[in-house]
Amino acid sequence: MNEIITEILADYLLIPIVLIGAVVLLKVPAKNRREVWAKAIIAGLIALVFAKIASLFYQNQRPFEALGVDPGASYLPNSGFPSDHILLAVTIVCIVWAITKNKPLSILLLALCIAVGLGRILALVHTPVDVIGGAACAILAALCVYGKNLFTAKVVV
Repeated sequence: MNEIITEILADYLLIPIVLIGAVVLLKVPAKNRREVWAKAIIAGLIALVFAKIASLFYQNQRPFEALGVDPGASYLPNSGFPSDHILLAVTIVCIVWAITKNKPLSILLLALCIAVGLGRILALVHTPVDVIGGAACAILAALCVYGKNLFTAKVVV
């Protein structure tokens, strides 16, 4: 039973995060849609670039490999730093926050991100450093795209 819960947290909890992010983007008024979607795509691409650069400077063995056990969730055959799941999830949270400033929704998404991160760690596919690294890359990318608007008034919605 614990394995199923861990797998749900580590892999499948990302689905509602992506769906909520998609719904928010689809609800953007038509007059602002192009700008909002472009910034969201750029934030995601910058986060990915930051993650790829970070992975060049830090390599670690995945916990399941070090322990000689089977992984409890899906993973790509790389060092695992930074976590791609967390990179995507935190990027979505930052985008939703930047365009809506909806605290309850953003807190819900953040809680789901934390659950995904814990699931990835419990599944032994990532270390806490991998998870923190993914979150840091996503936040830095959001800051590059949204700047002070990440912390101030909502952009459009």
